[in-house]
Amino acid sequence: MQNLPIKLYRAAQVRELDRIAIQERGIPGFELMSRAGHEVFQRLKKQWPHARSVAVFCGSGNNAGDGYIIARLALDTGLKVCVYAVSEPEKLNGDAALLAYRKYSEAHGTVVPFQNEQTINADVLVDALLGTGLDRPVTGLYAEAIQVINAHPAPVVAVDIPSGLNADTGNAMGCAVNAICTVTFIGLKQGLFTGQAAEYCGEIYYAQLGVPDDVFAGLEATATRVVKVPLPRRHRYAHKGNCGHVLIVGGELGYSGAAIMAGEAALRVGSGLVSIATRAEHAGLLNLNRPELMCHGVETPEQLSALLDKVDAVVVGPGLRQTDWAKALFHAAISAGKPTVVDADGLNLLAAAPTAKPYWIVTPHPGEAARLLNCATAAIQHDRFAAALSLQANYGGVAVLKGAGTLIASERQLAVSNTGNPGMASGGMGDVLSGVIAGLLAQGLSLRVAAQQGVYLHGLAADLAAEKDGERGLLASDLMPYLRQLVN
Repeated sequence: MQNLPIKLYRAAQVRELDRIAIQERGIPGFELMSRAGHEVFQRLKKQWPHARSVAVFCGSGNNAGDGYIIARLALDTGLKVCVYAVSEPEKLNGDAALLAYRKYSEAHGTVVPFQNEQTINADVLVDALLGTGLDRPVTGLYAEAIQVINAHPAPVVAVDIPSGLNADTGNAMGCAVNAICTVTFIGLKQGLFTGQAAEYCGEIYYAQLGVPDDVFAGLEATATRVVKVPLPRRHRYAHKGNCGHVLIVGGELGYSGAAIMAGEAALRVGSGLVSIATRAEHAGLLNLNRPELMCHGVETPEQLSALLDKVDAVVVGPGLRQTDWAKALFHAAISAGKPTVVDADGLNLLAAAPTAKPYWIVTPHPGEAARLLNCATAAIQHDRFAAALSLQANYGGVAVLKGAGTLIASERQLAVSNTGNPGMASGGMGDVLSGVIAGLLAQGLSLRVAAQQGVYLHGLAADLAAEKDGERGLLASDLMPYLRQLVN
């Protein structure tokens, strides 16, 4: 995704961009449709150069028009082509789509009404069923067509968006096409980058279709994609005191691993010093395998305050639990006024006594976010963009809504990071993330930049680890060497 634009839009905004291009810049709708079809066909030929037959599934809107353009281009190059029409071609919506069909028909292209029991022989399938306007569950023939596409062994290229996927939320509307790749046009739809979208989109390619850059100038993007930015160069005379001191507050008896992983992650991204405030009973044992960690037995808020005075950033929550000890340390930590990352049990304690702070980063997964917003987890996942904005509005600072396509909401910006993989579905990954973000905070990055870059680097480290040994069985601690590599 490195070559994609960073700005993301809602579906209605992309339709507005399309309108401006046609009505105000004078680009004919059929010309845009022809460019879109050409881009998809070029991707098809590049990705499957040995394909000899193509099946194109067309609906009733502009996506169908794109599909007929693709079918005609394939026919012109000698491929065997069949269009499976879910809607009668003569009733296509829009003059451009109807013209695209007629040109395909004039080239003696084959159109077959879609039926569920058909035998479809094709090397590649093209999904041109439904576009970005979908706002209700897919039913009827469209749902049947999606099921047929997904059951077919041939690879699928989706036109603009996989049919059935909500362009604003990234949710499958009952069912959606599983594509190997998606070629999307004019403006990147925000729903392609979070939630369930990763299951359906495959690799995403972008085509601006020759729409002038100034068309985008008057429309503010709803979100941006996070991209890696270099960390500030260290002075040659730097010492550990120049590189930030992180304090991890957590590690109740039996849960010390979370604090250890958060602490090591902070070290691996460059924090000069890391301390852990934990239970006295095991404080002397926590750094046996990572002696660089400074571990303190802390039983009272007063003892914690002495440590808080010395540090640059705080993580509160990893392995903290919700005992009276935990509550006392939690409230002391969040009242210190230091740049703070709130995670794990820190979030559960926050949900029990909500408050807002301008100097923290809250990092919930969807279940924790639901507790913070007093709603069902399904409501969080229904619209992750709205949920991230609500978290930030309610709790201040920066909100990180974890998951596939993690969202980072600040007062000024909503961003989405697309690094990471399903191998991260294992215990301790969130603890490592909190340490990464705190380590960046301690080195002087702002809340927003530390959260965005922390999420990005954390996911990318997991991608590198999975690339080497696979996703299944990936451990949170496996990320450590890659984190060090990435921050350098």
